[in-house]
Amino acid sequence: MRPIALLALVLAAGGASAKLPALSDEAKAKAAETTARTAWSDKVAAYQLCQSMDRVAAAYLERARAEGKAAQPTPTPPCSDPGAFNYVPPESKPLEAAGAHSPPQTAATPHNTTQPAAAGSKP
Repeated sequence: MRPIALLALVLAAGGASAKLPALSDEAKAKAAETTARTAWSDKVAAYQLCQSMDRVAAAYLERARAEGKAAQPTPTPPCSDPGAFNYVPPESKPLEAAGAHSPPQTAATPHNTTQPAAAGSKP
């Protein structure tokens, strides 16, 4: 029974350690958009929390003043509205436009000469 269980464990471990294929460009773009949307959602949640804390603080101060207590509001930074979600995907350049194959400028001199490197001074 043990050899069978050990064999099953080894086979399952081999399948679990298989390498996944690389993500396609579309999947990478979708992941980047999802990351941007998540960051925006976090900003919206922080904005809504800030607004609710301001409402609670205003209600507390109003109640405290109505009871005759001297309550001073603590200065806090204003709530910043993140606005609507706006994702602009980065532009993908073609391989040649990215400068992968060509130097950035035209060569002024040839890359190889007939002179050895040690014979360096020019007349």
